[in-house]
Formats: sequence, structure tokens, C-alpha cells
Amino acid sequence: MNGTRCFTMCKPGVLNRRLVGQVISRLENKGLKLVGLKLMQISPELAAKHYAEHKGKSFYDELVSYITSGPVVAMVWQGDDCVTLVRKVVGATKPSEAQPGTIRGDFCSHTNHNIIHASDSDESAEREINLFFKPEELIDWRDEASLWY
Repeated sequence: MNGTRCFTMCKPGVLNRRLVGQVISRLENKGLKLVGLKLMQISPELAAKHYAEHKGKSFYDELVSYITSGPVVAMVWQGDDCVTLVRKVVGATKPSEAQPGTIRGDFCSHTNHNIIHASDSDESAEREINLFFKPEELIDWRDEASLWY
């Protein structure tokens, strides 16, 4: 495997607004390699595991409700310093702080309907990848284009 991995998830609003392709394009254009992708409906049980660190916070129920309200696109990206690069492309969590040119800066206006999730550390990425993907669902393919980034 070249580089590290980052889990990302396009939330239900992205699918409803037909923005999945633009999200994927931005991450691909950064030079990251897509090694896992699936369209899925998240169960309340999986949502609870994914958001376990937020349990008890005032926004927890709304997070779980939103993420289970429709299908999501779960993805695993790979590249050098992958989590840092993905977070820069995604932008700040609060839409009012997200810079234009980032995914959240261009497509998101409400924190409670944040359009994309991205792992915030290598440790979180590993935990989240293991929640959403089986090892055999990840394909580390030979990426010739990576020589040019």
C-alpha cells in the first residue's frame, strides 16, 4: 500500500442534490486514489457506532437521524498524508468557516446538514474504515497517475 487511508462519506443531502460526482472529482483531482466505494443505507446501530464519541452531546440525535435518513456513499481514499489532504479539500466543519473552493465551502450552508464526513486522524480513519468496509472490499490497485502528483 502506498500512503495512508482516509474514510469519507457523502451524506444523504449530497445524493439528493446530485453532487456525488463533484465530490469524487475533487478528491481525485487532488491526486488521491479511490480504493473503496459503496452506496448504502446506514442502520441506527451502525450510526451509533460511527458517532459513539458524540453520544450524550446535544446534537447526537440529530446526527444519527440525518445520517440514517437516506442513502450515503461510503469511500476510502489512499495517498501520502491522506487524512490531512482530504480534510483540506473537504474544508472546515462549520460552513461559515469553510473556505470557497473546498467541498463544504462551495456546497454546504448548515452544519446540521453537513454534506460530507471525513476522518479527522489516522486512528479515526482506521476505526471508520473497519466499521464500513471488509478488508476484501478495499482494492489497492496500481496507480500510474500517482507518479505525476
